[in-house]
Amino acid sequence: MDKKAMKIIIAGGKTGGHLFPGIAIAQAFLRIDPRTEILFVGTGEAFEITTLERYGFSHTGITISGIKGKGIFDKIRSMAKIPGSLFQALSIINGFKPDLVMGVGGYSSGPVVLGARLWGALTAIQEQNAIPGITNRILSRFCHVVFTAFKTTQGLSNRAVTIHTGNPVRTQGPGEQTGPLRNSGRFNLLVTGGSQGAHSINQAVLGAVNLLTDPDALSIVHQTGKQDEKEVAERYREMGIKATAKAFFNDMPGLMASADLIISRAGAGSISEITAMGKPSLLIPYPYAADDHQRYNARNVADQGACWMILDKDLTPEGLQETIEFSINNPDKLRSMGGAAKDMSMPDADRTIAETCLAMAREQGI
Repeated sequence: MDKKAMKIIIAGGKTGGHLFPGIAIAQAFLRIDPRTEILFVGTGEAFEITTLERYGFSHTGITISGIKGKGIFDKIRSMAKIPGSLFQALSIINGFKPDLVMGVGGYSSGPVVLGARLWGALTAIQEQNAIPGITNRILSRFCHVVFTAFKTTQGLSNRAVTIHTGNPVRTQGPGEQTGPLRNSGRFNLLVTGGSQGAHSINQAVLGAVNLLTDPDALSIVHQTGKQDEKEVAERYREMGIKATAKAFFNDMPGLMASADLIISRAGAGSISEITAMGKPSLLIPYPYAADDHQRYNARNVADQGACWMILDKDLTPEGLQETIEFSINNPDKLRSMGGAAKDMSMPDADRTIAETCLAMAREQGI
């Protein structure tokens, strides 16, 4: 008699750094057993909805907002939503009846994983960063297992069963193609500030490109974020630079595969995709990330010789120009850095997480 198909909730999201690892884990479960039923539970924001629909996953949202970094009155309002969000989560859980609930970070994962633990489902969390957010620090005290991206992850409960797997990396979604960098015949530079863009990086790159000795040597793809899209695209046109500037690219894995150098924030998802591709990079940590976790992420990579790292406060057009021109003129250095990045990657993270969860489910008779 065939074993029954697993029913899994993946909770969390809002940003690509949380959502894309969740998608990668979901894809791994489906490769093992295509009958697996998966429901994503998040905040219900537009980015989550459009991304999950593109990948073909069912989703729903709960009403909740973050606490960290807010003023006292906003914190009180956010905390007042917690009982209602827990009730919503329990209602979703009772209706879907999951065998496993996986939290992938972000405040929406808190009530769902907590509700699942109270309900009696197998619970797990996946922590992408070297310094966990407050939600995962709390959840690590009572969930069944924690999967970490970095060996040096700090701040989790000593009671947590912790397994170092690396960060899961999604495969391309339906209709995604390798982007405009491929076969350009020039030095391919990819610039990304993450799913929401990064104004300081955008301005520094525009300034650096304007200072280049031979800007025609470059082909640039620049993910700008919504706020800066028009300005960045117009500036490239004014400078006569061969560049594709858009608020967001769906085909980031393909773009990374084509890049000679990647300039990026140091979100865990971006780092995992960069190392999986074995690409050299310049990482610029977001200075206002919770607990400065992006700096710790980038430091882990830089210590392995797999990237250059510069703090946002030290970012200048002149310094960036120097780095870009050095990269163009020193391909051996880029190959060495890319090799070190590849050595850091753990390409089977998604499968390891899925298989570990399935083994735990079997032990519990699920």
